[in-house]
Formats: sequence, structure tokens, C-alpha cells
Amino acid sequence: MALAAHNDKDGGLKRRGLMLILSSPSGAGKTSLTRMLLQKKELDLTLSISVTTRPRRSSEVDGIHYYFITRKRFEQLREEGELLEWAEVHGNFYGTPREPVERTLAQGRDILFDIDYQGTQQVKATAGEDVVTIFILPPSMRELKARLERRAEDSGEAIAARLANAANEIRRWTLYDYVLVNDDLQRTFDDLVAILTAERRRTSRQKPGIEAFVEKLLNEK
Repeated sequence: MALAAHNDKDGGLKRRGLMLILSSPSGAGKTSLTRMLLQKKELDLTLSISVTTRPRRSSEVDGIHYYFITRKRFEQLREEGELLEWAEVHGNFYGTPREPVERTLAQGRDILFDIDYQGTQQVKATAGEDVVTIFILPPSMRELKARLERRAEDSGEAIAARLANAANEIRRWTLYDYVLVNDDLQRTFDDLVAILTAERRRTSRQKPGIEAFVEKLLNEK
């Protein structure tokens, strides 16, 4: 996927955009961290909004948290190749529409993804070096269960299913570039910002801007 270069406001050099992917078991704090990243305006991140076939929760808004669609519509998008990635989780389907992602990247902007390990692998296969992946771990399984119960948005059966699935997800940590234990939300957020800042400075992402700067530098008299 070809990405446009844009001017990095922090460093003054043109660079390639990147896709920042956060994954975690349900309840590990990924949603809170995603919100904090988006609220920090100077990071200038655009959220990739997934489509899903699961029912909308009372706290969710269509087009903000997800695009809630029918299974028939989801299957149509999948068959037409209009999904960058897709997965089945807890009996429901999730996917990332391809067109808005490609449009945003063409503008040279960075995109934040909130997807699971299955989707992460699909995006990595498509976008390669333009992807940065981070896995968020809970401090303990007991705390993970407590967070799901405090959320009070799922039935007891749904919570049990999420906990059973968490072990499978946690075993996938080796697939990620970075792994963070979310025992303190602010500290984990600070680590995320540090990772994003460093990845934006990676030479391969800034190569067009560095080449132009070096050429100008060497031609100075």
C-alpha cells in the first residue's frame, strides 16, 4: 500500500504515515487508552472505525464506536474485497473498511486501530512496515474479571466467555512489536506516546524528508 508523505509538525521532516494497532483482551484497558490517544490533539491520530454485526451497547453511538451493520451487509463487503481485515469474535463479525483507511493514509496521516490479533495479522500482511503493533496485558486475570464486572455491560455468561477467550488472546503476545502491562493507566499511556514518537522518527518512515534535507544541507555554502 503506497502511502503519501506529509510534514511532521514535531520534527519538520516529511515522513510516511503509519498504522498504530492496539490489541488486548476485553477489559484490559484498550478502549480507555485509545480514547486518551485521540484526545491528545497534538498526536493528530485518526481512528479507524470498524464495522460489526454485534448489537449496539447502550453506551455506544453508531459511526463513533462502530458502524453497526447486518450480517448480510458484512458478507457483501467481505466478498467484494472491501474489508482490510475481518474476524469473528464471540459469535459476531468485525472488520475494517478498506476505502476510508486508504483515503486517510493517502493524506499522510496516521491511523489508530483497535482490533484483535486476527485482524492485526491481516493488516500486517497487507501493509507491512507501515504497521506498528502493541499488545496491552492486564496486571492479573482477577483484575481483568473485576474490570469486566464493573463495566456492567455484559451478562454473566458473556463475561465468562470473554475470560475464557482472554487466555487464547494473551498467548498471542509474541505477534506484536511491543507489549505493555496496564497496571497503571497513565503510565501505560505515557509509554504508548513514547512508542508512537519513536516510531514516527524511524529512518525508514522519514526517508523522503531526510534525503531532501541532507541534499540541501550538503549544498550549503
